[in-house]
Formats: sequence, C-alpha cells, structure tokens
Amino acid sequence: MRYTGIIGGLVGVVMVLYSCTRKEPVEALLQPEELTAAPVGFPPVPFPADNPFTIRKWELGKKLFYDNVLSVDNSINCGSCHHPALAFSDAVPKSLGAGNTVGKRNSPSLANVAYHPYYTREGGVPTLEMQILVPIQEHDEFNFNIVEIADRLKQIPEYVAMSKEIFDRLPDPYVITRAIATFERTLISGNSNYDKYLYQSYTSILSPAEKRGINLFYSTRTNCGNCHSGFNFTNYSFQNNGLYEVYTDNGRERLTNNSADNALFKVPSLRNIALTAPYMHDGSMATLHDVVEHYNLGGKPHPNKSPMLQPLGLTTDEKEDLIAFLQTLTDVTFTSNKNLQNEP
Repeated sequence: MRYTGIIGGLVGVVMVLYSCTRKEPVEALLQPEELTAAPVGFPPVPFPADNPFTIRKWELGKKLFYDNVLSVDNSINCGSCHHPALAFSDAVPKSLGAGNTVGKRNSPSLANVAYHPYYTREGGVPTLEMQILVPIQEHDEFNFNIVEIADRLKQIPEYVAMSKEIFDRLPDPYVITRAIATFERTLISGNSNYDKYLYQSYTSILSPAEKRGINLFYSTRTNCGNCHSGFNFTNYSFQNNGLYEVYTDNGRERLTNNSADNALFKVPSLRNIALTAPYMHDGSMATLHDVVEHYNLGGKPHPNKSPMLQPLGLTTDEKEDLIAFLQTLTDVTFTSNKNLQNEP
C-alpha cells in the first residue's frame, strides 16, 4: 500500500532500513556524462545554476515521472501521456487524464525540452520547473494540487529518505519540480540517421530519396526550414498554419488576449516526427502524408495564417521524398534508451 500512516519517529527507522535494502545506487550504473552529454551539433544541455544536475536528483525525478502519485486518483503519471517508445509523446489525438477525462490538446514529444525557451503551445511558462505545475493542476490531466502531492509523498518512506538525502528537506513543491525537471532535461535526442549523415560522415546512410527530401525541405520552394530550423528543427516562434478557418482553441490568444495571436501555436520540433502521430495541436491529422498534403495545398484561409504558407504544387514523388527525409529524423538510440524508461 502507498500510504502507511507511519510518521514521526518511525520514519527514521524506516530510513535506516531503506538505506540498507534499497537497490544499488544509480552512480554504480551510470556516469553523469551518459545522461547530460550534448549530441554533436547541439549546444551544451542547459542545466540552470539553481538546479544543477546530480545523479541522485535525476533518479528521484525519474521515479516521480513514472509514479501515479501525481494524479488525484492515482491513475496516471507523466509517462502515461509521454511514452519513451514514441519519443515521449502519445499515440492518440488527445490523451486521457485522471478520471478518463479527455485532454484539450495533443501530447507533444518531450525530446529536447531542455532547450525550449518557454513551454506550453502558447509559450506562457518560462521554465521547465514551472511547467511541471501545468499538468498537475489542469483538470483534464492530473487534476491535483502540488501541495497535496507533497503531503502524499511525506507518507512514503522512500520519498522521504530520498528527499532528505538529495535536498536536505522533506518532499515539497521545490523538491518535486526540481527533480522532475532534472530528469526531463536528460531526454536528449540527436542521433538520428540525419545526424549521422550531417555530423558523423556517414555519407551513404541516406538513400537518394532521403537526400532529395533534404534539398526540398530546405528549398525556397517549400520554406519548411524557415520555421523548422536549427538543431532541434524549430525556431520556437508562434504561427498559424491554416489548419482551420475557425478554431475552437484560440492558441496564444489564450495567454495574451490579443486577437493578432488568435490560433497561433508554438512551432513544434520535427525530431522523431515519424513516431509522434497523430499530428497538429489537436491531433487531427493521422499520418505524415496528411501533414505534407495539408502544406502542399497551402492550408485553409485564416486572418493570422503565416504568409509563408502557399500552395506548393509538389508531385507525388516529391511528397514521398519529403516524407522519406522526415523519417530520417527518428532516433532509435533515444527511444530505446533503458536509462530513460520506467523500471519493470
């Protein structure tokens, strides 16, 4: 049972027993550079000065990431909507929250979130530590309160012991947000076939179709590389891509109350895009073929649609080449990394 009701003096006894019986420390299995090294072509992973990386903090964050204790009814955890095999995204248009409540938006990939300058699709959260609070309090996600989560954790001897060891304090919102953010900053993906081709001199790893797709992606004809730029294939700007003429989700306007921001959403990374279907902020497109065809047609008219979106007139072969390139952004070393997966 999760709740023992044993507190006070007994906690100290349990902590001693825990220190003698818990599994071998992560330090014996991993080195920090295994989790924090930036791939070739990437800048250093930005761990903030007030939340530096440690193995034990990472271990606590991973444990919390996969623990249902975060949800009001103990039914889901972060990994319920962000699956490692799917590049830490989900396979449904909108994930189910506590009480099987349907979410408002498609669950994005968490790959390389360490590098994001702001969080949520409207960009209203400035740090990863603060972002942890969003799913916790959203009614269609965890539907809970971080103070009450901390109270739960204080009744779990293992969490009390780890919190005291790592932070020299009992579990509280500070501990929860710092630990989970530390784990999420190690979700680094940068070893796809495209990366091997670009940075590691694997010149023959890509097919002719994939290479044609690269040229098409970065051409002035498609302008894909304007928004999906840089090592993470996003410039983090806010754009309307003509998905609808009228949106039920007002996007960035939700944050700014500015009609010029209506239906603008943060440009997503394209890394591991072949694994993160369905697509768009609401999961309304099932396949990469649907996505490419949407952009090929130029999108639907909307007052805020990006002027870069124009009909492309791609041939069937060109669309297939573009999709072939997008599939080279899959990083199987990331999705199969057991260090990042939930323990059995």
